[in-house]
Amino acid sequence: MTKPVKIALVGRPNVGKSALFNRIVGKRISIVDEQEGVTRDRLYAKTEVFGTEIEMIDTGGVTTDSAIPFFEEIREQTLLAIEEADSLIMVVDSRLGVTSFDEDVAKVLHRTKKPVCVAVNKVDDHSFEKWTTPFYSLGFSNVVGVSAKQGFQIAELLEAALKDCPVDDTVFHDEYPNAIKLAIVGRPNVGKSTLLNHILGEKRSMVSDIPGTTRDAIDAYVEIEGQPYLLIDTAGIRKKKSENEVVDKFAAIRTEKAIERADVCLLVFDAEKGLTIEEKKILSELERLGKGCVLAANKWDLLKGVRMEHCSFVLHKDAAFTEHLPLVFISAITGRNISKIFDEVRRVHQMLNYQVGTGELNRFIEKAIQKYHPPMIQGRRLRIYYLTQKSKAPIEFILFINHLELMTKTYQRYLLKALREAFGFHGCAIRFKLQSKKQSFQQSQSSS
Repeated sequence: MTKPVKIALVGRPNVGKSALFNRIVGKRISIVDEQEGVTRDRLYAKTEVFGTEIEMIDTGGVTTDSAIPFFEEIREQTLLAIEEADSLIMVVDSRLGVTSFDEDVAKVLHRTKKPVCVAVNKVDDHSFEKWTTPFYSLGFSNVVGVSAKQGFQIAELLEAALKDCPVDDTVFHDEYPNAIKLAIVGRPNVGKSTLLNHILGEKRSMVSDIPGTTRDAIDAYVEIEGQPYLLIDTAGIRKKKSENEVVDKFAAIRTEKAIERADVCLLVFDAEKGLTIEEKKILSELERLGKGCVLAANKWDLLKGVRMEHCSFVLHKDAAFTEHLPLVFISAITGRNISKIFDEVRRVHQMLNYQVGTGELNRFIEKAIQKYHPPMIQGRRLRIYYLTQKSKAPIEFILFINHLELMTKTYQRYLLKALREAFGFHGCAIRFKLQSKKQSFQQSQSSS
């Protein structure tokens, strides 16, 4: 497979770049809203056009308007995308005509010496094409009237964008079949984007002290000690009552989908504040979805005179259900212990894909019962016939017993803890499915 052509959508904020991005890639990847400055980080998505694979890059826009939140950071992200792209599409608004902001963007693009075409948005059909004429004053010969909403002349726009674009015939593999998908999750403003930027060695995700800066899930490929990773930086999960903006609600949905895509999740939290209610809810969701998890206590550099062992003890005492999760104390700013994160992620990923033989499991069950017999309930005792592993990643075991009502939650927790100790499923969510002798008989009857 040849290297995809990278095309960046640029322009001042709120001209329809994200809507055009979604139209071209055929998915609702970028958040679309009437509020200016909604897209902040640069987003990537691959698609195929006329037999050529392209990678679209959506940007926040080039602006000098200080009224837009994070305008300097948005501009920096856009300039990085411009530098990276092979071809540029400048998006403008036909209804507003040429503005001083458009002229500023055009000056930036002329300096790049890269192929540029102008997409005059909100031209719904050929009767409105006269609205494109004023935009030739920006100095670009390729000007195409389009409608991101209606899909008008999108093919013509892409043809113009590819016309003068150099094609790289280098063959490469872009699917990364051996990559571990790692989602970086947590509340806003705990350092997720700072951590991602430190790992990548570039300002890929925008960093700010204002909570909720990252609103889109951002994918980045990186290889560490020979192991490829697909890093998914997500918008922070905030309390429901704080979701007063529609884009924050979209961001929460995007984070949930990022978790679903991931193999392992890195839950980043503030070392000083510990695990809050929101973070415990995230852990509950990861358990429900059967995901692997590593805990990263960030901002450790800000704590003085405190030992890691003490913090670890307090954390596990406060949230006993986290005892099986690897815990790493890090500083995203200084880079302290960040390499240890990937050691733990690799171990968790290996265990997620580990299959235990039924013979081993039954020997384990026999020892577990001998060590701690099931309690008597109304004169009856739980009998366990055998245990088998149904699936990997997510890990699920089926436990065959005599009567479902005899399996207490306490004894089930004991078996789960013993299973982790015996086989090392640290950092992995484990599902136990109980099946009674009566159920097995009914299933065999229905299948015969």
